[in-house]
Amino acid sequence: MDSATTLAIARSEGRDCHCLTVDYGQRHRAELAAAARVAASLGAAAHRMIALDLAQFGGSALTDRSIAVPEAPGGGIPVTYVPARNTILLSLALAWAEVLGACEIWFGANAVDYSGYPDCRPEYMRAFEALANLATKAGVEERHLTLRTPIIALAKAEIIRRGGKLGVDYALTVSCYQAGAGGAACGRCDACRLRRAGFAAAGVADPTRYRARPN
Repeated sequence: MDSATTLAIARSEGRDCHCLTVDYGQRHRAELAAAARVAASLGAAAHRMIALDLAQFGGSALTDRSIAVPEAPGGGIPVTYVPARNTILLSLALAWAEVLGACEIWFGANAVDYSGYPDCRPEYMRAFEALANLATKAGVEERHLTLRTPIIALAKAEIIRRGGKLGVDYALTVSCYQAGAGGAACGRCDACRLRRAGFAAAGVADPTRYRARPN
């Protein structure tokens, strides 16, 4: 839902959006089909999917099925953190942006209602933008690239309200860390809890399909 809202904001500002989805071996594979649906519904100029199997490394409940997805709140950085994921995703987006001649990368990171991931923090985003302008031909030639993170400081309810005004159909999106093949959510993982609480706080009916009644 965060990426869908970010796409809607970019489109509302007149951007021609080239959307990138990464199949990194995540257990919640329903989000891959959902990404294609969202890109089409919001009028993306293009949508590409790249396969990059981070399950070869594991180290996360999202890429290693021997690690259970937690279904109760915990402290610290959770086991659903995928090592270096956002750095990898942004690097792939950076490569495509250079080829396209794009001067912006839009990214749906959120530092308010998130799971404690270190690569969702604003200071990380600033550091990656600096890296992007140091490490690329575009940057050396002084064609500055900007990393846009329009929802990074918004609570989930604010994200939902903003997206709703821009026509985002959240029924198309998948957030659950252990969604079924058809996208039905477990209703118990951290992503489901944050999503459900966001709709409640926004006063908006939750369109999520749950496999069972959520806790």
